[in-house]
Amino acid sequence: MTALTETNLLDLVLLSKGKVRDVYSTSSPEHLLFVATDRISAYDVILKNGIPGKGKLLTQISLFWFSKLGHIIPNHFVTANIDEMPEEVRKYKDQLDGRAMLVKKAKVVPLEAIVRGYLTGSAWSEYQKSGTVHGISLPAGLLESQKLPEPLFTPSTKAEQGAHDENISPEQASDLIGESIYAQISQAALKLYSEAAAYAHSKGVILADTKFEFGLVPSTTSSNEGTLILVDELLTPDSSRYWPLEGYEVGKSQPSFDKQYLRDWLVGAGFKKGLLESGKKGEEGQGWTIESSVVEGTKKRYEEAVKLLMS
Repeated sequence: MTALTETNLLDLVLLSKGKVRDVYSTSSPEHLLFVATDRISAYDVILKNGIPGKGKLLTQISLFWFSKLGHIIPNHFVTANIDEMPEEVRKYKDQLDGRAMLVKKAKVVPLEAIVRGYLTGSAWSEYQKSGTVHGISLPAGLLESQKLPEPLFTPSTKAEQGAHDENISPEQASDLIGESIYAQISQAALKLYSEAAAYAHSKGVILADTKFEFGLVPSTTSSNEGTLILVDELLTPDSSRYWPLEGYEVGKSQPSFDKQYLRDWLVGAGFKKGLLESGKKGEEGQGWTIESSVVEGTKKRYEEAVKLLMS
């Protein structure tokens, strides 16, 4: 199987090209076409080659979670059935089937809504230095990968393509997007995480942390803000840190079903954030190509996560 890293929908207007998703306008003024490619990124850098079938796996797991968690907050999903999409989309069914969603247009809130249930990644790094996570004080003596006393809402800025997201405190996030929207997002994100984490645990999977994105659609009431909805992907291995419950041990890093395997390979190959981001030493500017064994290993981890969660 060949990875689909570029879409080619000549009769549609490409509005944006993200790390993974291509977003197109449609003849419906209220809807957009989201296409999950097989591109993959690490440390905000898009790798040259993709992971075959990854976009379909991301779409599959997002649809599962949209359905399962829809009672908590509305989301932007309309249909994944190409035959139900506008006519100009249907002609590309062979390219889009299984990896495209028709979604509601929304004004995206410029905030990455991260919820952490375990002490790992950048949170662990900050805690080691200052005893805090995103400026929030935590009890002393916690260990790497330890479950937190309560899930934490730890927002970050939503950076433009090619730039890095920046961890910020809850107070900074509230100032950035407004107190009312911040309160709605933080409450919804914590509910989404808690229910998803409990379900994942029942399937033998730990949801260590995840990232949500939200948007606003016109409200049917008199509210000037609009109605808050969930947008983008949901609880995929791209946006979440999934660990196998079997073998989980506090005090060390954990094997994962997500991009951590790729990140570890990338660092081992010489990648340095802020320095060697555009290619190996001596090959700067040429980008990073994932070794075939790492492509296969990443693919297997994504497949295993989807299989366990949807079994």
